[in-house]
Amino acid sequence: MAEKIDSITIKVNEREHQVPPDTRLLDLKGILYPAADLIIYNGFPISENISLNDGDEVVFAERGKIPDEKELECLMVARHSPGVHRRVKRSTVGVAGLGGLGSHVAIALARIGVGTLILADYDLVEPSNLNRQQYFIQQIGIPKVDAMRENLEKINPYVRVITHRMVISPQNVQSIFGNADIIVEAFDKADEKAMLINAISDSMPDKYIVATSGVAGYEDSNAIRTTKFSSKIFIVGDQRSAAAPGIGLMAPRVGIAAHHQANMVLRLILGEEGEL
Repeated sequence: MAEKIDSITIKVNEREHQVPPDTRLLDLKGILYPAADLIIYNGFPISENISLNDGDEVVFAERGKIPDEKELECLMVARHSPGVHRRVKRSTVGVAGLGGLGSHVAIALARIGVGTLILADYDLVEPSNLNRQQYFIQQIGIPKVDAMRENLEKINPYVRVITHRMVISPQNVQSIFGNADIIVEAFDKADEKAMLINAISDSMPDKYIVATSGVAGYEDSNAIRTTKFSSKIFIVGDQRSAAAPGIGLMAPRVGIAAHHQANMVLRLILGEEGEL
């Protein structure tokens, strides 16, 4: 005689629920998320009231509604694992410059749930920025720090975003980024890059710096790599392809470098390159 099954396990919005074995999909929606108008069953949209099986994964969502902080965190924990998400959430990362590099880095870090982002830039969004930077046409003329805050809130409204609209200098770098665990250098100009790295190394030698050198043009993607320059400084790029006439800054290669930076930040947060 077959053993009677009292319940089956269904994962709903990344949380496990024990339900009777005869539970049907739309009945479960009525119990847990009656307002949901989007149902994804094992990765596919569905509207039929099918019978559920042990191990099924279901997402119920209400179009246009932002998940609350607890639910969004549960979704991230499920993707990252609890230990990883906990360390990412309690980290603070500074981003110096919100152009092609910095705008991509900020978005990547918000998507993984970095707890606090400190963003600094003086510029406005210009039409020429749209070839590689993470802004929209309707944001032209808006300060980049404000436009990026707006975009990040649409991606992850629970990340704490601190903005500074100012020119970064050796005199203010400590007041801007003093609370950051890691600082991302995301400037275009070599002299600005050197200034920031030197200023941080001099005034805050305990801080990690993730910088770039050589991301222009459209050469081989694999030439962009992350190099450990010193115990606290990491350089991303091919270290030779600077922007020049005929060698512009373009979305694909800039994006590759920016995500190298974001991944290096994540590795540092998780202690893969030394303890914070």
